[in-house]
Amino acid sequence: MIQISIDDQQFQVEEGKTVLEAAFDAGVYIPNLCYHPDLPPLGACRLCLVEIDGMRGLPPSCTTYVSEGMVIRTNTPQLQEFRKNIIWLLLSDHPRDLAESTQFQKVVQWVGVKDVLPNHVSEPRKLPEIKKDEPVYIRDLERCILCERCVRMCQEVRGIGAIGLINRGIKTYVGTQNNVPIMDSGCKFCEACVEVCPSGAIMDKKTVTSEEREAYILPCTNTCPAGIDVSRYVRLIAEGRYQDAIEVIRETVPLPYTLGCVCPHPCEGACRRGEVNEAISIRALKKFVAERDNGRWRKKLEILPDTGKKVAIVGSGPAGLTAAWFIRKKGHAVTVIEALGKGGGTMRIGIPEYRLPRHVLDQEIKDIEDIGVEFRYNTRVEALEPLFEEGFDVIFLGMGTTKGTTMGIPGEDDPRVLDGLSVLRNINLEGKSELKGRVAVVGGGNVAIDVARCGLRVGADEVTMLYRRTRQEMPASPEEVDAALNEGVKIDYLVAPIRIIAQDDCLQVQCVRMELGQPDASGRRRPVPMAGSEFMLEVDYFVMAIGQKAAVPKDFNVVLSRRGYIRAEKAKAESRKRVFTGGDVMSGPATVIEAINAGREAASEIDKHLGGTGDITQRFVPEEPENKILGRDEGFAYWKRVHEEMLPVEECLKGFEEVEHAFDEKSALEEAKRCLRCQLRLTINKVPMPPEA
Repeated sequence: MIQISIDDQQFQVEEGKTVLEAAFDAGVYIPNLCYHPDLPPLGACRLCLVEIDGMRGLPPSCTTYVSEGMVIRTNTPQLQEFRKNIIWLLLSDHPRDLAESTQFQKVVQWVGVKDVLPNHVSEPRKLPEIKKDEPVYIRDLERCILCERCVRMCQEVRGIGAIGLINRGIKTYVGTQNNVPIMDSGCKFCEACVEVCPSGAIMDKKTVTSEEREAYILPCTNTCPAGIDVSRYVRLIAEGRYQDAIEVIRETVPLPYTLGCVCPHPCEGACRRGEVNEAISIRALKKFVAERDNGRWRKKLEILPDTGKKVAIVGSGPAGLTAAWFIRKKGHAVTVIEALGKGGGTMRIGIPEYRLPRHVLDQEIKDIEDIGVEFRYNTRVEALEPLFEEGFDVIFLGMGTTKGTTMGIPGEDDPRVLDGLSVLRNINLEGKSELKGRVAVVGGGNVAIDVARCGLRVGADEVTMLYRRTRQEMPASPEEVDAALNEGVKIDYLVAPIRIIAQDDCLQVQCVRMELGQPDASGRRRPVPMAGSEFMLEVDYFVMAIGQKAAVPKDFNVVLSRRGYIRAEKAKAESRKRVFTGGDVMSGPATVIEAINAGREAASEIDKHLGGTGDITQRFVPEEPENKILGRDEGFAYWKRVHEEMLPVEECLKGFEEVEHAFDEKSALEEAKRCLRCQLRLTINKVPMPPEA
């Protein structure tokens, strides 16, 4: 450390720093526009000039290094006047309105040229023709102040070189006239240029608040209901580190292969690569590394010493299995109690094998059993007191939603009218089905889609789905809808059944056409019957797949919501001590990934209740600095999404063989390398801004 003076104040500063850096460390602001903490100093904007005793002229503080006893003045009348002249020159060919909340606007205000701003008139620039329809940001080079930060960040830090300056020896662009940064087709949309632009010449198309910023930059990870570090494992796949990638996933969830098969991947809907062309195939990449898992993580597992506490898990669906995994790792004894003969809950009952092969589910349940979780199958729990009497300290209720919902229309009590969950249970558990001939399926969710696709596999001649809204409003995964249509399922949109008339040889279903009105509580437009649009549909079987509800035994003595779900706060069942809950039985029908997250939250709360810390995290792969150099890849914007290889349709309908095949290594690498590496924006340091007036 050395002693210096800044504006008549004494400071101890670190040797080897520039005057600008030393001033910022001391809390003294010096205006600047070309300086950035991630770039070598340039000294181009001249705003950071200072006076230093014994030194001739006005040296730039960003390229001048401190020395013992140095006396520095940062805000003399001479410097103030000099800076006003620089700002006036910058404004002379800049639009009159300054982009809000940018560094340039704040520096202009801090330097004190308010008298110039209302009166300055800029000359229009003779700019080259510039592409303005960039997919993820706005480019308004009228606002460029030639600080060169975007160019240097693109070339020196990211190694892409897609941005260059005309006539500066960095790049030459024929036929252009002005010294402004030009971007070529090599752009990788990392948005480092957006992050460092001080004037608003390059900005995000979407304006976000500081509170929204991290979620916006990391939409995949922040959209994952379970909080899997998506950006990290996709990067590891791109680097060929497949085992590290699966272990990153396993840090958060115990069912990665299952998720690779069935997750509805909300992360892909939020993926910013979709703004360029198509989102990353995140679920398929998860499946790829799960299929290649060599089990190395088993040697890294940390299971704490036994605590002497016992936890009963009622239900072996995704919430129960996840809770069991993390609770056991905290050293508590865990017993999973399941009414069926095998584990998995609705994953086994409701998801057909062509989507979730049973060997995948069985192996991941075995992994949970192998760490010491006990499973009791064919055991139905009708009351909780016997479990407490058995010595369990805590009970977790994760029974899911196992009852189908009826429509309440005349004629639905005919034995040829079935509910979707019962149909899937019979097919998935017993390998049998009544479906044959002409089948109508009511609903637009994944259960309805699964029933329809299963119907064609078990011998139905024709399957028609009836949905009261349009495809745009269907809650089913788009790829599942596409698969159903490809396999021959017919979908009749804007149709609602209103009556079933039983005949000896068929069912006559009276339907009405619908039109969409105002949005309802779900945010979707409410379907409204069209007068005089009734018509008849003749089928052999009619399946209602419009939702599920919970079946909570009365003797559990838990408080239920109006819709029959267990009421809870932070996974603690209301009005019942030592009873926790999570998953569909608490939230209503949801997805596997959402139920997994509920199991995680419950495990943390249960551990705290039993005297633990509630911290269920374990790193299998240590955090490490990312390689910030992206390099150049021509045509990167146009790299197309790699899609999984699909089983031919004619083969699909012969049985329940898995439809989607996992990526091969070449496809996985190609797809992972399409990632924009949005997270790298979070590694870019912020420039010091002028203090608020």
